[in-house]
Amino acid sequence: MALGFIYAGQGSQKVGMGQDFYEAYPLFRETMDSAEDYVKDVTDFDVKDLCFNGPMETLSQTRYTQPCMVSFAVGITKLLKQAGVNPDYVCGLSLGEYSALYAADVLTEEEVINLVAFRGKAMEEAVTGREVKMSAVLAMERDVIVQCCKEAEEALADEFVEIAGEVSKEKYTVQVANYNCPGQIVISGDAKAVDKATELLKEKGAKRVLPLVVSGPFHTSLMKPAGDKLKERFKSVSFGQPQAKVVFNATGKPMGEDECVSCLLEKQVQSSVYLEDSIRYLAEN
Repeated sequence: MALGFIYAGQGSQKVGMGQDFYEAYPLFRETMDSAEDYVKDVTDFDVKDLCFNGPMETLSQTRYTQPCMVSFAVGITKLLKQAGVNPDYVCGLSLGEYSALYAADVLTEEEVINLVAFRGKAMEEAVTGREVKMSAVLAMERDVIVQCCKEAEEALADEFVEIAGEVSKEKYTVQVANYNCPGQIVISGDAKAVDKATELLKEKGAKRVLPLVVSGPFHTSLMKPAGDKLKERFKSVSFGQPQAKVVFNATGKPMGEDECVSCLLEKQVQSSVYLEDSIRYLAEN
């Protein structure tokens, strides 16, 4: 039977994560001790200290969450491989896709941690001064959620977004960010548009709509500035040949012959994540 690894995304972080492994395993300790050096040219902070001691408010900021989460995942992956546990397939939710690429030997330890530090900073900067939000919609069909997002944008079509206290020339945006699983889909965008979509969804019978503890409108067109920065950054990355089959967020399946890792990662940050489709692909294989 084939073995698959699925890596967690942003939002699952917690203060103290990895401290037990750090105390028990030298190989895990090696990763956490090195992580600060890997990120210092992008976001200079002590990765290990923030993971173990918080505060949660800082750990939940995108530019810090991403290298902390991936450093933890890299350390765990190294322990699994040391024990002879190697995946045949890998995927991850959003940020977790980078951990999956490390597990498949597409990215090295230093490169993946540095890269997500860059990614987190770029994603945070993409919407500076903009009031944004992500919410999980429970017990509602895909097509209804997509339609409610469109209706919310249409309802706000005559208004312009306020950014850093000034009225911009941009319209309000709300889109489906994550197709997580049947009964849980995440919407993302400008806070006012997400709230409007929430109102429409509840009118149509959504069981619950829960705000998420994240700091950006991830996986929407609002992340295009981050996608552009990543595109440039990827020009200096040497992507290795995958040693496990990687199931990508942007398509819910492995890379096609006419696709490339950098293109799929650039697309991923600004388009929907098809996690349910990815897991169904894994289950079928």
